[in-house]
Amino acid sequence: MSDYQLNQGDAAPDIECETYPEGRVKLSDFRGRWVILYFYPKDSTPGCTTESCAFRDAKDDFSSADAEIIGVSRDSLKSHANFTTKQQLNFTLISDSDELLCKAFDVIQMKSMYGRESLGVERSTFIINPQGQIAHLWRKVKVKEHVEDVLKTLKALQA
Repeated sequence: MSDYQLNQGDAAPDIECETYPEGRVKLSDFRGRWVILYFYPKDSTPGCTTESCAFRDAKDDFSSADAEIIGVSRDSLKSHANFTTKQQLNFTLISDSDELLCKAFDVIQMKSMYGRESLGVERSTFIINPQGQIAHLWRKVKVKEHVEDVLKTLKALQA
């Protein structure tokens, strides 16, 4: 039993959110397709940039596996626009400034930095199947080789 509210096999929360560049989206808009939903702490920071660029570079591989990539952070649409332009990102970013989606996926966790504790986004990735259920998830993600692991896991789930 995990300490998290949301686990593999659960229905993915379906909350409408603002996105860059589309406007508004909810996960049920992608029913019938696989979704890679990754939560990251902040636009334009080193780890988040590395992770987002790795998803960008693997987009064709995910598309050929009929999977949509969606990034989520608490940053504003303006921040997402700058981040997308600067890093040439080729997928949707959700602006979850009210933390509704982050809280629904239980990624707001106590974090410790330099001995100080605060609530923040725990880097997490969810594979959501075409029926809208969580098929696989990673918590406390380490960026190095994560995207390759996600793609490998996606293909195994589809086999």
